[in-house]
Amino acid sequence: MTAEASEPAAGEQPQEPSAPAAGPGRFIRRSRRFPLITRDTARPEGGGRAAPGAAPAPARQWPLLTVMGGVGLGLLIVALDAFRAGTVLIGLSLLAGAFFRWALPEVGMLAVRSRFTDMLTYGLLGAAIVLLSLMAQPNPWVSIPFLDDVVHFTVR
Repeated sequence: MTAEASEPAAGEQPQEPSAPAAGPGRFIRRSRRFPLITRDTARPEGGGRAAPGAAPAPARQWPLLTVMGGVGLGLLIVALDAFRAGTVLIGLSLLAGAFFRWALPEVGMLAVRSRFTDMLTYGLLGAAIVLLSLMAQPNPWVSIPFLDDVVHFTVR
């Protein structure tokens, strides 16, 4: 048997021998199981730099810094005794993070998980914070009777 006969023709799948053998033209059978020890992690989809590599670090991470800046400003406003305005700003910052994750192909370190999971997490948390801050007592700006009944039923 010649060396040309042992190589697969174009378009054919190579046959793997049952016992691995060393040498040129031989294939080593690989397991289809996942490895027991993970050696590397995949970067989240969209986790690349939001600006070219030559740009300074803050410019490369502007989506994350925008969201964190909004949350920080909201916390400062809450500390200065404007609870409702500060928490609305925090929720809107998280909603902006969900929008950035949806609209931009690369968002730097704002990408933590898959695009769908990040959008869902940022969006739900942002919407919940905005809704709860608008419903906070005293003098709520928004009143949802169904939620008032649920709260009164569970608390009393």
